Amino acid sequence: MSDLVKIPVTVITGFLGAGKTTLIRHLMANPQGRTLAVLVNEFGTVGVDGDILRQCADENCPDENIVELANGCICCTVADDFIPTIEALMARPNRPDHILIETSGLALPKPLLKAFDWPAIRSKITVDGVIAVADAEAVAAGRFAPDEAAVDAQRQADDSIDHETPLSEVFEDQIACADLVLLSKADLAGEAGLAAARAVIEAEAPRKLPILPMVEGTIDPAVVLGIGAAAEDDLAARPSHHDGADDHEHDDFETVVIELPEITDPAALVAAIERLATEQNILRVKGHVAVAGKPMRLLVQAVGARVRHQYDQPWGDRARRSALVVIAEHDDVNEAAIRDVLLSGVSA
Repeated sequence: MSDLVKIPVTVITGFLGAGKTTLIRHLMANPQGRTLAVLVNEFGTVGVDGDILRQCADENCPDENIVELANGCICCTVADDFIPTIEALMARPNRPDHILIETSGLALPKPLLKAFDWPAIRSKITVDGVIAVADAEAVAAGRFAPDEAAVDAQRQADDSIDHETPLSEVFEDQIACADLVLLSKADLAGEAGLAAARAVIEAEAPRKLPILPMVEGTIDPAVVLGIGAAAEDDLAARPSHHDGADDHEHDDFETVVIELPEITDPAALVAAIERLATEQNILRVKGHVAVAGKPMRLLVQAVGARVRHQYDQPWGDRARRSALVVIAEHDDVNEAAIRDVLLSGVSA
């Protein structure tokens, strides 16, 4: 590839657990002749998504092309993490043909697009497109919209209160910045749910967007890659709740990592995670757990009370460490209470 040709970058954004990693795995398996690189931006100290993607590394996306940026929000660590990573990819003898960026579920995409105007990289890469992955079933259930009666009651109690919840702002900003919206888990939502989800997204979108259903991350890569949006030059058409702010904060959310001993009953741990969602409003749980007598790691991923788990690969020479990343809004995080519930799911 000529040094004068900008490398396209696809930014994949979406709410916690919407299916971004599953989509990237599909794109890695179906690169359509491209050599890919993947940047994964996670909050917390346990890089679960990056670890999952490394299992899919091959000649089209070698392990060294999968980079985790785990020191904070990608748009808050531009100079320290993002720019050096891009420059290192550009300096390789075999540069990638296309870069995928998986943002944290809490990330606002527009500040990331602004980072592409940094002098060190603006002549080298371009934002081919912003893909918003939305959980069709959750959106159809209205989980991103505040309760109108509750908002009205709050307004009467305090005129200065922010009527937008932090989660709704994240969701709306991701939709507003997107070139394409993929409704994941379409099979769970059904036709009625898909129609309801489309209606919610169309009401939030500042312009007409293609909205497509997706199951298990499967979609024609030609639809996702090669959009040619040059989104960094089109920021005015992508409004944000945070336009005009000098910076943005993620203080509305908090991440804790809970270490656990080996477990004997995965079903008990699943029940404990479901309790966290219903009793403590926990948004997301993900990590690896050691199960007594099992040579393979148990991968655990939860969005609210929906918990999925599977054995993904042998522990091998790695320490059998059980650690779960737990994410919630700041006021809902009580680390001791979270630990107590999770330990209740560990059988002696």
